[in-house]
Amino acid sequence: MKKNKQKAGKRKKRRNVAADIVLVVAIVVLIISSIQLVRALLPYFEGGAEYDGIKELAIHNPDSSDEIMFQVDFKRLRQINPDTVAWLRFEEPAIISYPVVQTTDNQRYLTQTFQANDNKLGAIFMHFENRPNFTDRNTFIFGHNLKVGGEMFSQLKNYEDEEFYKKYPYFYIYAPDDTVKKYEIFSAGVVKSTAENYNIVYNTDEEYEQYLELAKHSSSYDTGVKVSKDSRIVSLSTCTNVREDERFLVQGVLVEEKYIQKD
Repeated sequence: MKKNKQKAGKRKKRRNVAADIVLVVAIVVLIISSIQLVRALLPYFEGGAEYDGIKELAIHNPDSSDEIMFQVDFKRLRQINPDTVAWLRFEEPAIISYPVVQTTDNQRYLTQTFQANDNKLGAIFMHFENRPNFTDRNTFIFGHNLKVGGEMFSQLKNYEDEEFYKKYPYFYIYAPDDTVKKYEIFSAGVVKSTAENYNIVYNTDEEYEQYLELAKHSSSYDTGVKVSKDSRIVSLSTCTNVREDERFLVQGVLVEEKYIQKD
């Protein structure tokens, strides 16, 4: 009987040791997983905080729904980053309110923020071949669609919904010459990254008109907005995070331009 009790005690002790080992391993795995999660999320938080700081520094009347009252201090922005060419703003998604930069390629700002920090948020940037004053027939602006946080162009996908478009059909471009340009969205849809939708060279009026027809046909819905050979448009592009070779493209046509009287 005594031996049986001793054996039972040893078995119980071994089970307790095994349970303790499993618990320790589980705790270690949890700690490692938590560290990895923090490391993965940290760039999003750091990048978001950076852009919040830029908005606080450079924007006057940030909550104003009046495009004239919303004002941008381009002097401060260019002190931080001389590549600044504009500010892009949506009424909704309101989070899309960012400085636009341009450099000599379309690569640098994929991984570099407005303040030159290496971060997966990158920056909102203009195609390097476009003129920075938005006088081209078609000006391309790019931004990331992030899997976490919703910053940058992540919420452009709201324009997949026609009802959302009907509520918020406009976006605004603020320029260093103290003008604000109002654009009405005429096309929103998924296109291939290699599609002709990304062509920015039109040798004739006819070629440009053909391009505009292509853009309208690529839209997920018919907006009814008129465009012509005299139209100046802005094309906003981001990834879909569904297929590597797909992009979500929102295109707006210039419908109004105003001069902003500074305070």
